Amino acid sequence: MAATAGERGWMRPAEWQLALPLTLAFAAFFLAPLLILAAISTFDDDKLARVGFAQWIKFLGDPFYWQVVGDTLKLGLMTVAATLLVGFPLALVFIEASPRWQRVLLFVIVLPLLTSVVVRTFAWIVILGQEGVINQALLATSLAPAPLRLLQTEFGLVLALTQIEMPLMLLPLLGVMTRLDPALRDASQALGASRWRTLFRVTLPLSVPGLVSGCLLVFASSTTAFISQSVIGGNRLVYLPLVIWQQSLVVYNWPLASVAALTLLVSVSACVVAISALGRHVAGGRPGAARLEAARPEAAHG
Repeated sequence: MAATAGERGWMRPAEWQLALPLTLAFAAFFLAPLLILAAISTFDDDKLARVGFAQWIKFLGDPFYWQVVGDTLKLGLMTVAATLLVGFPLALVFIEASPRWQRVLLFVIVLPLLTSVVVRTFAWIVILGQEGVINQALLATSLAPAPLRLLQTEFGLVLALTQIEMPLMLLPLLGVMTRLDPALRDASQALGASRWRTLFRVTLPLSVPGLVSGCLLVFASSTTAFISQSVIGGNRLVYLPLVIWQQSLVVYNWPLASVAALTLLVSVSACVVAISALGRHVAGGRPGAARLEAARPEAAHG
């Protein structure tokens, strides 16, 4: 039977009417402020009296701001790598646990989201301080002759962000891994593959969609984590959110703050697109049947 005109279109009129409130809300609370931000960035002075691109030239021509952009993106990538290294083994433990323990682990994973990020950030000040838990443990075990400087360092900031952003990595990853068919792992091991080969040839490739989703959330959140960057990083570590805050609320240079905000949006969006493209390439490079075939040991083909 031939499709009607409404079925051939993207949406029927009733569906457009249902989507209209969300479209208006998106335009009012995201698109309109973004356009205003772009308009403010085209003024030369903080009085918004002269139109020009002096602030763009100042920002793009200063090596300091380029270094800040690079440090901001590097912070996001380091946090993604740390949460990935810790989160994936935790996800493996979760899917191997019994249903009762899965409920307990899920509560532990979600629990940090129920606590304010300000509280969690200030808790890390106590942990990373000169007399904090980490330094006291190092001194008690004689692993360090003196307290280490962990606050206002990139290592301490990445360590804190790894714990703060961990639920954003685990929840999408668990959503994918818990739906994996256990028969695929059993079939891989039945073909003679070891547990490690099954992990890297079957479980890991099939978990790529969850890994990509988690990486996107962690990257976008960590690069814009103004509170954590300011409290733990202090004034020694300068990232784009701190530049935006200083220029808008301390110096009152709104055009330069708008330029920094748009640069943050564009740079983070570009990295998000790159991570998404990489994830699609990895996920689409080898179909499920090929993964199971690759799980067969080389001797089995001989």
